[in-house]
Amino acid sequence: MDKLSVVGIVLALMALIGGAILKGAGAGALLSPAAFTIVIIGTLAAIFVHTPTQTFVHGMKMAKWVFVPPRQQPEALIERIVGWSGTARKQGLLALEGSVEGESDPFIRKGLQMLVDGAEPDAIRNILEVELQTREHLDLQGAKVFEGMGIYAPTLGIIGAVMGLMAVLKNLADPSKLGHGIAAAFIATIYGIGSANLFFLPMAAKLKAVVAEQTRIREMLIEGLISISQGENPRNIESKLRGYLH
Repeated sequence: MDKLSVVGIVLALMALIGGAILKGAGAGALLSPAAFTIVIIGTLAAIFVHTPTQTFVHGMKMAKWVFVPPRQQPEALIERIVGWSGTARKQGLLALEGSVEGESDPFIRKGLQMLVDGAEPDAIRNILEVELQTREHLDLQGAKVFEGMGIYAPTLGIIGAVMGLMAVLKNLADPSKLGHGIAAAFIATIYGIGSANLFFLPMAAKLKAVVAEQTRIREMLIEGLISISQGENPRNIESKLRGYLH
C-alpha cells in the first residue's frame, strides 16, 4: 500500500471541503449535480473519444497502482540473478531449467528459458528489449488516460461556468437569484480544476513513475541474464547490477 497516495487523496478532500467551510460557503456548496454532469461525465465522454478501448481498459486496471503498486524487490532479484550465475558456472546453463519451471513472472521465465536453450547474448537482448519496450509503451499509454482527463476537465469546468452564467443572465430581472446562480456557475470551475490538479494529473504522474521503476528493474534483469550467458563472474555481475539501484 502506497501510504503517501492515500494521505494525498485525504488531504485533497480536506483542502476542498475545509476550504469551502472556512470561506463561509459550507461543504454543501460543493454539491452540484449540474456541475458533476458537465465536468465529470463530460470528461469521461472526451476520454472515450480520445482513447482506444483497449488502452482505456488497461488504464483503468492500472489505476490501483496509485495505491497498491506492483511489488519491486531489486535487491532480492539481484540475489537471485547472482544465484543463477553461480549455478550456471558450476553445473551449466541446463541446470537453470528447474528455476524456469518455478518462475511466476513471464518476463523472467522467458529470459531464463532463452538461457537454458543456449541463445546468443545479442539474441537475448534483442528479444527481451522488444518485449520491454512494448510493455512500457502500453503502460505509458494507460497512464496517459488520466493525463488526458486532467487536460479536458478544466476546459469542461470553464464550459460549465459559462453555461451557469448564461442561466444567470436570463434571471437579471430577479436579483434574488443572482447570487445563488453565480455561485453555482463557479462550482463547475472548481470541479474541473480541482479534479485535474488534485486527482487526474497526480495519478498520471504516479503511474508513470511506477512504469519507469518497472522498466529499470527489467533492464537490470536483461543485463544480468546477458552477463550469465557470457559466463561472467558472479561477483562482477553483482557489482554491475547494483549500479541500477538508487
